Amino acid sequence: MNRIDGVLLPELDSPIREPLLARAVGWLSLVLGVGALAAPGRLAELAGVDDSPTARAIIPAVGARELGHAAGLIAGRRTAGWAWSRVAGDAMDLTLLARALADRSGDRRKRVAATTAVIAGITAVDVLAALGASRARRSRDRMIRIDVGVTVNRSPAEAYRFWRDVENLPRFMSHLESVRAEDLRRSHWTARGPAGRLIEWNAEILDDQPNRSIAWRSMPGARVPNAGRVRFQPAPGDRGTEVRVQLGYAPPAGSLGRAVAKLFGEAPEQQVRDDLRRFKQVLETGEVVRSEGSPDGISARQQVMQRPAQPLPNGHRR
Repeated sequence: MNRIDGVLLPELDSPIREPLLARAVGWLSLVLGVGALAAPGRLAELAGVDDSPTARAIIPAVGARELGHAAGLIAGRRTAGWAWSRVAGDAMDLTLLARALADRSGDRRKRVAATTAVIAGITAVDVLAALGASRARRSRDRMIRIDVGVTVNRSPAEAYRFWRDVENLPRFMSHLESVRAEDLRRSHWTARGPAGRLIEWNAEILDDQPNRSIAWRSMPGARVPNAGRVRFQPAPGDRGTEVRVQLGYAPPAGSLGRAVAKLFGEAPEQQVRDDLRRFKQVLETGEVVRSEGSPDGISARQQVMQRPAQPLPNGHRR
């Protein structure tokens, strides 16, 4: 994280962490695996299956399987797959224990029943861990991160002041219909979504360092969770200000929605680059100028509608 930033935004600064429960289950697998390999006879006795030669051979195999699960879950790679494979292993163990329970009586039957209850409890925990890991994977797949910049021939103070007035944002962010400031930190945003539908959410500024950086995040309940940070740093050689934007958001349609957007020439990265070019134009000239090479996106519809250079109509100035 850059030293000028006062807050850490996980959506921008770090990958989505794997759920702690899945990692804890991994350590449990390690303990069970070591125990099964180190003392299979003692484990068979505790489980009530010490009278079965087959059980003595199966227990070390179960221990090896547990060590495999431990390696995958603790390493944190493809956690969801490893978690669900552990659930499948639990189902196999419960099936074997059910057969063992039917063949035993007396004290051994009680021990098998107790072991079955313990494994059933572990299975419930494993299912929760697998569901959590699957949700984390979907969130990671949905999250789109963008990091782009532009050099503006204005001072950091001028660039900051314009951006800090959030009601200025629709002047250069083409997808925004409006932004209404509720107070110094909170605002209400309205954007044009797919098929012209309006999407609304509330956002708050989390960190505000005048002339240096602004960080914001959508508030709970937003249909499109998002977070962003913009930095204003002097460009080398007194050439103005380097404005760099980091943006992270999770579109409702996930990776499929992004693929469709790219198909129509509206890739998220391109949209943000176009927004920054318009920001540069507004700050340097006071208006957005449209031309054949203007930053209006790269979709076929937008390209056809472009025309020779001219200021936007008065009704489109904000």
